[in-house]
Amino acid sequence: METPKITEALLEAKEAKGLSFADVGNLVGRSETWAAALFYGQARATTEEAAKIVSKLGVKDRRACERFLAAFPDKGLGPVIPTDPLIYRLYEIMQVYGYPLKAIIHEKFGDGIMSAVDFTMDVEREKDPKGDRVKVTMSGKYLPYKIW
Repeated sequence: METPKITEALLEAKEAKGLSFADVGNLVGRSETWAAALFYGQARATTEEAAKIVSKLGVKDRRACERFLAAFPDKGLGPVIPTDPLIYRLYEIMQVYGYPLKAIIHEKFGDGIMSAVDFTMDVEREKDPKGDRVKVTMSGKYLPYKIW
């Protein structure tokens, strides 16, 4: 996935201000994961949230950045297998554990899906003497398939 120029500008401004995604999320009462998704065009801010974020970042092309942050997102990575090592590992996790997770969800809930719309995700660092670990917690509303 090629990073849009406007995303690069937002990320540079965030770094120049010494802000984290958690800082950006807290600014508008949202999570750090949502804030990061917003910068990559995978989430949508209200016009008020966009203006607040852009003002805090002090970006040069304020109007374009506000429009980008408040635009309806075109979600997804595209039709290719990701090549970034971290993103690929998440893809690989779903290749290996996708069907087992699906089976467990069906056993516990029935025939349905986990929403990616009514969804939250958190990332935590877990200290470990053998090397710190990444803990990703996903929580999506269960949506049963309708029978008609």
